Amino acid sequence: MKLPPCLSILSGHLCIGGQDCVEIASRYGTPLYVTDGDRIIGNYSAYERALHSHYSRIRVLYAAKANGNLAILRLLKEAGAGADVFSSGELSLALRAGMAPRDLLFNGNSKSPADLTLAIRNGVKISVDSLDELELIESLAAEEGNEVEIAFRVNPAIEVPTHPKIATGLRTSKFGIPHEQIKGAYEVALSREHVRPIGIHCHIGSQILDVDPFEKEAEVMVRIAGSLVDLGVPLDFIDLGGGLGIPYRHATDPAPTPEDYANRVMPVFLRGMKEVGIQPALWVEPGRYLVGDSTVLLTRVNSVKEAHRRFVNVDAGFNLLIRPMMYDAYHEVVLANRALDPSQIMCTIAGPICESGDILAYDRPLPIVRAGDLIGVLDTGAYGFAMSSQYNARPRCAEVLVRGGSITVMRRAETIQDIIVPMEARKW
Repeated sequence: MKLPPCLSILSGHLCIGGQDCVEIASRYGTPLYVTDGDRIIGNYSAYERALHSHYSRIRVLYAAKANGNLAILRLLKEAGAGADVFSSGELSLALRAGMAPRDLLFNGNSKSPADLTLAIRNGVKISVDSLDELELIESLAAEEGNEVEIAFRVNPAIEVPTHPKIATGLRTSKFGIPHEQIKGAYEVALSREHVRPIGIHCHIGSQILDVDPFEKEAEVMVRIAGSLVDLGVPLDFIDLGGGLGIPYRHATDPAPTPEDYANRVMPVFLRGMKEVGIQPALWVEPGRYLVGDSTVLLTRVNSVKEAHRRFVNVDAGFNLLIRPMMYDAYHEVVLANRALDPSQIMCTIAGPICESGDILAYDRPLPIVRAGDLIGVLDTGAYGFAMSSQYNARPRCAEVLVRGGSITVMRRAETIQDIIVPMEARKW
């Protein structure tokens, strides 16, 4: 099996960042998310470097929804990243991580008055999703006595080769204002007293392994930018969002790099900006690409059962990794404690949740697996813990960070008391 760069096999054990996963699991228990911080920084640096090689005014905003752990946000802040945030919680985490308000963009199709007030009071730019939202921002900003810098999110009506549930730039998507209506939206914004349109925003989807749609997106955004400059909008930034995917099937998936992305997108952007006569900053919002392959989910085998399939029953289910059930997503799996043993039988990795769909991996060739063995589920750094839950009253697991030879807890494991106490605190 071809492994992600941060993983290796030493003495028959799966290792991450040079640290033995078997020893880590013994120390911290399972299930357990383990993240290589150096891999995240390497991914960020590659992304920024690829874009900077074409243009100096670049801003990389980490898509915080991919993995909102505070330690990871702090790592990326130290590397120079800002953040694309989608809730008051993500905004609060980004600020707590030390990110400057000027380096944040508050995105989302259904922001509440409380969400918007928090952004306005902190001086955070807002990506506006509708004219209704624009009027609410104008009203709230007037009450606060502030002027708010905004962009509108464009729906470019672009088809992308990804799962329909994470294709966000389709004509039928709930996100953004249809591109043919965007000029009118800016005309309204220019007439308002407490909002100042200075940018334009778009995001076409996630886990995209073909760079063609990104080039088409850039063409649409460049064309719209020209019409906005003619209207008198002082465009300070153009945000193309994120979406560059990673190879979950390491041996067969295409693996476009940030260089591939930049080589297709940047010529379109630069040519368009030259024709329009402006030099706005280019913002991008990678999430999965920065954190996805940095993490392994370690899960202990509880039992093995011969039935319709050979079920390997483990202690992690869709309460901790919902992607396989929600998106039919594929994650490679490794027998972490005997990683060099030859594969002998097809196994289906099943979780402990009371749902038939609680399957982490179907029909994978593995060595003979026994109770007590350790399974590593790869590429779980994006939309893993971030989408976890306490379903079946199961406490969420710990997260640990490996970096520079050290191992630290990023988030302790929950206990049953973390579920019970908040309920008992209420007077029924």
